[in-house]
Amino acid sequence: MDAVREQEAVLDEAMVGAALLAGGANVIMQLARPGVGYGVAESRVHSGSLFRHPVKRTRTTLTYLAVATMGTDEEKKQYRLGVNKAHAQVYSRESSPVQYNAFDRDLQLWVAACLYRGVEDTFTAFVGPPDQETVDTLYRASATLGTTLQVPPERWPADRDAFEKYWNDALAEVSIDDAIRRYLYDLTMLRFLPRFLSVPLGPFNRFVTTGFLPPRFRAEMRLDWSPRQQRRFDRLTKVIAKLVQWQPRVLRQFPYNLCMWDLRRRIKAGRPLV
Repeated sequence: MDAVREQEAVLDEAMVGAALLAGGANVIMQLARPGVGYGVAESRVHSGSLFRHPVKRTRTTLTYLAVATMGTDEEKKQYRLGVNKAHAQVYSRESSPVQYNAFDRDLQLWVAACLYRGVEDTFTAFVGPPDQETVDTLYRASATLGTTLQVPPERWPADRDAFEKYWNDALAEVSIDDAIRRYLYDLTMLRFLPRFLSVPLGPFNRFVTTGFLPPRFRAEMRLDWSPRQQRRFDRLTKVIAKLVQWQPRVLRQFPYNLCMWDLRRRIKAGRPLV
């Protein structure tokens, strides 16, 4: 198997729908960088707001992950153009507490790095601990999480050791203030959904989100986590991993495969992609 096919195969294995359980934790990690946090919280693209249009925003995010990992070069190009139109409206104003711009390649690299962390963590949790060769292949393949937007290939750290250095250095810029913490806590409690859904499901989502968060980010969010909760979380992920391994490929990759079908349908019909 050549290198490209090997990378495609490991990404195909990594894209499991169960990974959506870690989605809230990954959003917190991304928005823990102030430029990203305020870029999302203050965004003037109301059609892309999770709290105003939860279905559309969720579809956009999942489709990005799907096309970045499963799409062709042409599909990535077309989706990039669609995202760029929305990102052109995301930049700080004089009143913004921090300066940001959605086309800032440093911020985009941070977002891509967080997405890679999420892919690696959920692969370990739901597919199984990868050997070193698989880890290296998964890392190389995950560069597409950044290059599908504006991150040049040469900006993606050359290997896992270089990535760890980048990650540890970048953690120095992680800081969640009260305003972004409130925004993220509402997200964690699913308050963008109707109350009949957010009230019963919010506490569970907070539990799994906290479980997937690295300690540094839990501390920034001021979320408590005990050894007993860790044991419960470990039992839960083991059960889900068994279910994932039992599922046929079409179910295991849902809803990413559905998002790719929808994207191709939109491209064929000439409809907006974002």
